[in-house]
Amino acid sequence: MAKILVKTLPEYGDLPLPEPATSCSAGVDLRAAVEKSVIIPPGKTLMIPAGIKVAIPAGFEWQIRPRSGLALKHGVTVLNSPGTIDSDYRGPVGVILINHGGEPFVVNRGDRVAQAVLVSVEPAEMEIVTRLSETARGDGGFGHTGI
Repeated sequence: MAKILVKTLPEYGDLPLPEPATSCSAGVDLRAAVEKSVIIPPGKTLMIPAGIKVAIPAGFEWQIRPRSGLALKHGVTVLNSPGTIDSDYRGPVGVILINHGGEPFVVNRGDRVAQAVLVSVEPAEMEIVTRLSETARGDGGFGHTGI
């Protein structure tokens, strides 16, 4: 099992550590480490601090993903989904939320605003070639198979 080292920041206070919601959850919930409630107006974005710094093991990334309930019920999602926390990043973790809904969205201290999933990554080496192998799909993309 990979281990993520977590350093809490002063704004984290007494919030619970990121943890899975159930025993089979793929990720852990990130909570809003805001001092007081903040409002995200419709169509606007806001960086929500998670109040932590992390050390992700080499060979992994932490993907910051939306919570389905926020998306379905409020139209609120992670803007750069999935966001990536690289294994060499040691700065504060933040979640960029966007409100696609029609009403202002209130983020309260301790609200679960995103989930973080630990994903194995493999370094890739780039090689320039003059030709790529042929496939049945070819260069078809962006809806070429229909609706």
